[in-house]
Amino acid sequence: MNTDLDRRHLFLAGAGLAAIGLGAGPASAVDGPAQPALKLPPYTAKPLPLDPQKIAGMSERIMISHYENNYLGAVKRLNSIADQLATMDYEKTPGFVVNGLKREELIATNSMILHELFFSNLGDQSKPGPDLEAAMIRDFGGVERWRSQFTAMGRAEGGGSGWVLLTYSPRDKRLVNAWAADHTTTLAGGTPILAMDMYEHAYQMDFGAKAANYVDVFMKVIRWETADRLYGDLTRA
Repeated sequence: MNTDLDRRHLFLAGAGLAAIGLGAGPASAVDGPAQPALKLPPYTAKPLPLDPQKIAGMSERIMISHYENNYLGAVKRLNSIADQLATMDYEKTPGFVVNGLKREELIATNSMILHELFFSNLGDQSKPGPDLEAAMIRDFGGVERWRSQFTAMGRAEGGGSGWVLLTYSPRDKRLVNAWAADHTTTLAGGTPILAMDMYEHAYQMDFGAKAANYVDVFMKVIRWETADRLYGDLTRA
């Protein structure tokens, strides 16, 4: 994970230099007036929506580290990218710089959103509400059948990186378990209602390489209130 972050930091620094150094200089009468910069309000981080001392099977240390280093890091990185995009002259900036920054923007945005969902999904052990349970019976054949598939997907990602997402698809009006890599590769148009982080930063500090043990603990501390609310909002829309 540190290597990945270093790569992104180096890219962002290089993108800023490229955007400055590879431009054609000040706008001339031929070029026309410079494009005005658009400064939007910064992205703001949400507070940790759980007591890090009370997630059974996960340490306070890993909860705090995950929140501060990975979630807050994603928000900070997203604001840095937004600042560069806001002042960029798109007529003069090389395409690879634009493409790279927009890719990093998507990764940072989804990392922010998925981490917010992940933390909101953790708490005391509970079970899905009646509407969500009925949907899981309809779309998976039962809650236990859903659990079996979701758990198997998490274990399969052990040693790699990505997310396992319980996602609502508005196209088919059904729930699916979706695989997601690099915070981005997942079901188009779908809305996640439950997120399990399978990047090593989510479990290595407590479980080492035993990702399957982390998956088992996660499944025991799902706070279904968030998924119930999101599913209700999506199906009433």
